[in-house]
Amino acid sequence: MDGGDATDGRTAGGASLNPSRAVRRSLGALTTRGRSFMAAGVTAIACAFVLGERDLLRAGVLILALPVVSALVVSRTRYRLSCTRRANPSRLPVGHEAQVSVVLQNVSKLPTGILLVEDQVPYTLGDRARFVVDRIEPGGGREMRYRIRADVRGRYQVGPLTVRLADPFGLVELARSFTGANRLTVTPPIVPLPHGRLTGSWTGGGESRARTVATAGEDDVAPREYRHGDDLRRVHWRSTARRGELMVRREEQQWQSRGALFLDTRRVAHWGDGPGASFEQAVSAAASIGVQLGREGLGLRYVTDQGEALGASSAFEGALLDSLAVARASTGRSLRTGLSALRTAATDGDGLVVGVFGRLTAEDAQDVARSRQGTATCVAVLVGDEEHAAARAASVLRAAGWRVLTIDSAAALASAWAGADQAAENSELRAVRDRTARREVVDGDGGLS
Repeated sequence: MDGGDATDGRTAGGASLNPSRAVRRSLGALTTRGRSFMAAGVTAIACAFVLGERDLLRAGVLILALPVVSALVVSRTRYRLSCTRRANPSRLPVGHEAQVSVVLQNVSKLPTGILLVEDQVPYTLGDRARFVVDRIEPGGGREMRYRIRADVRGRYQVGPLTVRLADPFGLVELARSFTGANRLTVTPPIVPLPHGRLTGSWTGGGESRARTVATAGEDDVAPREYRHGDDLRRVHWRSTARRGELMVRREEQQWQSRGALFLDTRRVAHWGDGPGASFEQAVSAAASIGVQLGREGLGLRYVTDQGEALGASSAFEGALLDSLAVARASTGRSLRTGLSALRTAATDGDGLVVGVFGRLTAEDAQDVARSRQGTATCVAVLVGDEEHAAARAASVLRAAGWRVLTIDSAAALASAWAGADQAAENSELRAVRDRTARREVVDGDGGLS
């Protein structure tokens, strides 16, 4: 049986069930029932010679001949099969289900007999996918569907398909397998996060933003009212001072925000086993943050304690999820290699840096604190259950200008993210109002003079 390659979630190939085997090879396909028949036949024949019973001899020959003839008939079966498999979806989060559709077609000119079909499925994805197909007419096909569910992230192989030929008496069973298989990627759980204000460095596709404003002049930009989620760096000061409420510029140019996502994968920084382990929670948190920021238009880079793992690209979300699906704890003990790559990302501009960390020692916290460069917005997500250790690390990071979120599990990330977002926006709004008030005073003094 020959199989084809796996492309676009499909496995296609031709299968030639045309074995030219010796009788001994055919008899090797006997089932337990077939072997029992043969043993019974040989015993009956031996007893017939000892007892001199002709009828017993005939019965023994008949019992012995039945599995032998069945093996010869099944081994000489001549027809070709093709198999097409599709998994929908081919990438799914932990705890979700995917449907697998397998189409078995008879491309020969003879109808098939009874087929026992089994698609090879890893035990972590569910029970065995077994089907009984009675008969497939020439040129016909049969579709078989089953569902799989993954509770552990990773990359799994579904297939190849195994076809077993059986005789009507269940005495002989020949197995043939296709060679093609599909890949199923199970990603970490994704926690939906609220739309954030934690934006990074904004750069246009042509001239810089500052140059565009300087060329056009602030008065030439049509302002509008401030809306929740607007970048406060787009505040139009003259209109704000004149109308007494926040006004922002209408920007026709689309800006691309840059940032970096850091994940601490060190084994020494995490504890526990299974889905509730701190490492699994950190991976889920990193996946949730990366997906959310990517969908908000940020051009992210993915960095671990081992160094940069993924660069910014248009397909970053899929690449990140594929990488996190197979992420494993590292044996490293220091963050410095990864933080060096993180500093490189931060110095490219005033960007957003989000780090997901496990247990941080005093030395680790100092290293992370020093990695902040310039005016970059840096957010540290501390995953752990050691309250005092997390508090000490958080204190060091906040003193260096980091925003710190402490969570026990990835499920708590949404509320912590929303709280940090609101605090950041309130802080920026207060700064904007202060600057607006100062401008009004200056304008008023200028008018009096």
